Amino acid sequence: MFEKMQPFFLVALFVLLYIVPLQTRPLFSPDETRYAEVPREMLASGDMVVPRINGLDYFEKPVMGYWLSAASLLIFGENNFAVRLPSAIAAGLTALLIYLLCSQAAKDRHLQFLAVLIFLTSLGTAAIGTFAVLDFPLTLFLTATLVFFFFGTEKQPGSTEEKLLLFAAGLCAGCAFLIKGFLAFVVPVLTVAPYLCMQKRWTDTIRMLWMPFAGALLVSLPWAVLIHLREPDFWNYFFWNEHVRRFLSDSAQHSQPFYYFLLVLPAMFIPWTFLIPAYWHGMRQKESATGRRKRMLQYCLCWFLLPFFFFSISKGKLITYILPCFPPLAILMSHGLEWWLSPGSQEKKHLQSAIVFYLFLGCIALVSLTALQVSYAHQLKLFQYTWKWLLLIEGITSLILLLVIARATRSSIYKVTLFGLSFAVLLFSAHFAIPDIALKINDPGRIIRLHVKDITKDMIVLSGEDMIRAVCWNLGRDDVYLVENAGELEYGLHHDDAMYRKLGLVQARVLLKKHKGRAVLITGIEEYKRWHSFLPQPYAVDSTGTKGYMIAFY
Repeated sequence: MFEKMQPFFLVALFVLLYIVPLQTRPLFSPDETRYAEVPREMLASGDMVVPRINGLDYFEKPVMGYWLSAASLLIFGENNFAVRLPSAIAAGLTALLIYLLCSQAAKDRHLQFLAVLIFLTSLGTAAIGTFAVLDFPLTLFLTATLVFFFFGTEKQPGSTEEKLLLFAAGLCAGCAFLIKGFLAFVVPVLTVAPYLCMQKRWTDTIRMLWMPFAGALLVSLPWAVLIHLREPDFWNYFFWNEHVRRFLSDSAQHSQPFYYFLLVLPAMFIPWTFLIPAYWHGMRQKESATGRRKRMLQYCLCWFLLPFFFFSISKGKLITYILPCFPPLAILMSHGLEWWLSPGSQEKKHLQSAIVFYLFLGCIALVSLTALQVSYAHQLKLFQYTWKWLLLIEGITSLILLLVIARATRSSIYKVTLFGLSFAVLLFSAHFAIPDIALKINDPGRIIRLHVKDITKDMIVLSGEDMIRAVCWNLGRDDVYLVENAGELEYGLHHDDAMYRKLGLVQARVLLKKHKGRAVLITGIEEYKRWHSFLPQPYAVDSTGTKGYMIAFY
């Protein structure tokens, strides 16, 4: 019965975990406000070719990720739900591709069910899938590229089916290129070339590239030419600054050591990290995979290991960068865990041990959170509203109860399902119970929303670099003056007609005096502390408190 309901269960899990929470919290700065503001300005200006923030050229990424967000904003309006929806939909479609890939390799439904369950309930995928960044749309199209290519390798060489599948892989690679650039070609090549060599299909490493190349060119060339005609310096800046410098330079943005992702991956893969001993035991007990399943597992091994190594040797690193490695990792994990679901598997020691350890951690979390809130609530100021704390307590309690049930049940499929579901319940609760201190630090738009009616269209707006994306998004403006630093918008000031948009403190003081009575400064508290002695005295000031944000009317 449960086997027949598995697809419906996964769909319901996706909706509850990825769609329902999208509107629950404000947009976090700088990432979410950035990927909200660029498409908003595209729609406002009607220019869908050149990405801009605050009316300034913004060339850190190509355009398709912004197009997806712009389409969502056009349909659902300018709100948090619409901004995050492309990431959530990309997560769901990636899960569907995992399901299809596993379905082609095994008749047993447990493999595809486990793979999708693991993927959807891992901490990294669940967090990024409800966050407005480009990593999940990129992961979707990279996954589609590699899935279609694998399907192509399973067809008769030279057949029409093979050509169509390879062409579809190329179309998806072209879309991935339009989201994050040349990485869209690196990951597939690092996966496909070693796999074909493992299969001793030496000549196919050249023969099978032409159709994907044609598909990628068909998708990416029109915009690539348009942006070059409009902004001839785009490809020079994008290639050298966003690829070569980030990959090789010791001064690269977000520079981290080689082993960074080795430390990050276990945390991102929670709760399934706890089942790694069970996975290894299952792999030792399983009979060797044969036929298409064996080839799929070899393909997934190349797909996970080589891109992971590539991301690790890059100088610039962010947690989200290894997200494209999660689909093959979920498939490999599900293959090892599948042994525990087989009728001949009576031993449950490793599964039970993982559940007990996870249960122990849940109890520690419950006791620790209760102790912090009861004893140090006033000092820490984690939760302004008691209901948030109670909701988080409810999530941890539900996790513990589900794990107790999982340990007691005899069915391995129910054990593993409850294991994943327990963490999903906690994740769902956490969306609604984010500590107030986190909102205070990451939501600069809060102070703007409180005074949005006081800031009329004819007022002059000045902002610090940290606030600029939130200011533009919440006010619907693209004419804000930057004070002192431009940050990631520095390149956009290279046009002669844009240089005046960045002000030194002396220039800011002159402008504020000139427009007395109709000027406003929105910035961080720390920045304002540095600037206030150089600026005129404001007639009204409001803030979100220390380490937060403030607004000053002049």
